[in-house]
Amino acid sequence: MSATPSSPDEGEQAHTISYDDNELGPTGRPRRHVPEPQPLASHGPAKIIAMCNQKGGVGKTTSTINLGAALAEQGRRVLLVDLDPQGALSAGLGVAHHDLDLTVHNLLVEPRVSVDDVLMRTHVENLDLLPSNIDLSAAEIQLVSEVGREQALGRTLYPVLDRYDYILVDCQPSLGLLTVNALACADSVLIPMECEFFSLRGLALLNDTVAKVRDRLNPKLALAGILVTMFDARTLHGREVMSRVVEVFGDLVYDSVIARTVKFPETSVAGEPIITWAPKSGGAEAYRSLAREVIHRTGR
Repeated sequence: MSATPSSPDEGEQAHTISYDDNELGPTGRPRRHVPEPQPLASHGPAKIIAMCNQKGGVGKTTSTINLGAALAEQGRRVLLVDLDPQGALSAGLGVAHHDLDLTVHNLLVEPRVSVDDVLMRTHVENLDLLPSNIDLSAAEIQLVSEVGREQALGRTLYPVLDRYDYILVDCQPSLGLLTVNALACADSVLIPMECEFFSLRGLALLNDTVAKVRDRLNPKLALAGILVTMFDARTLHGREVMSRVVEVFGDLVYDSVIARTVKFPETSVAGEPIITWAPKSGGAEAYRSLAREVIHRTGR
């Protein structure tokens, strides 16, 4: 696999790396010490993180919901943006998205529609949502002839940056115009990656896309990190893929790893994050750990 990983500090606040003594994490290396996040005296401007992987079924939407909820639990104000026409992010938060009159689609193609017209509060404190449904699938065709079509999402989000500490954008599993919109306005990209060989191969293509967007549209765009999901330490294949990811991407790989568990499908049916559905579960603790890493890396 050929890939040139970006620096984790590129476009982000520098952070000091120290290690917890004698404690090996699921990545096979010592866990880096991450301090407990401090309360914020004020909020904003938001760090925009694109949750992106062109391969489907890697836990991207699950990670967007649960990282958002874990950040909110730490007192951060978080906006989730559903940029996938399947509307899985909206459904995963209990929204009847098929019945919505106004969604992200309207924000992208109708200048008269404002964020506040579409914004929804979730039942999680500090966590808001811009929902989507199948209507969004028409946006790429409608935007293709527009001037500055790659910046449509950035123009939409700009008025609310000061309200939030983090904006997490759940991208669709492709590298089309909607995903490019997310990358064009993001500060960084977080890549959820299933611990499986074909997911590993796809990282090179995604890394190339990130590099092209950085060169042509968004010089500040950084690779925030790689989140390994659906990990099963009992399998040789899982351990081998994990070892290879750490070998290639080094410190970009988060120490927090999301293991396979039946709890995540249950939370999707319940329409709420695992942080509230099963707050003491291993999955909830893993996303809390990830939130601490994200806060530490971004300095927010």
